[in-house]
Amino acid sequence: MKIQDVPQDPGACLAGHEKLNYAVDAQGRYVGVPTIGWEVETAATEVSTQVTIERITRAWDDARAGRTSPLGYHMAVVQLDAAQLATETGLWRWQVRRHLKPAVFEKLGAAHLARYADALGIPVETLRRVPDAPDTP
Repeated sequence: MKIQDVPQDPGACLAGHEKLNYAVDAQGRYVGVPTIGWEVETAATEVSTQVTIERITRAWDDARAGRTSPLGYHMAVVQLDAAQLATETGLWRWQVRRHLKPAVFEKLGAAHLARYADALGIPVETLRRVPDAPDTP
């Protein structure tokens, strides 16, 4: 992309700020060019944000209804799946999936809860419960 082709479409994503894009100058070198946004990027970000909100809300609904443990909700908030959380905690993926069952989660010991809380960046007390409303972006 050439310098003059760097989009300057204002959008909600950057909220009035600028970000740096790289473009080719007249001498063929890559240089940093500030932009206030790009319509296509804004649309893609809005779609991605909506999908994330829906995923978190669905996980919240499932946890509140007892179809999954609070762990499932907290995983959705930080956008981790079972494989990723297993890697972060040093547990097996099947163990994480098993801990998504409310009855199994309730019996978890302090060591497992601490591992999950640390990986999710929340206190153990927060991990054990589902909030009154979903925490969406």
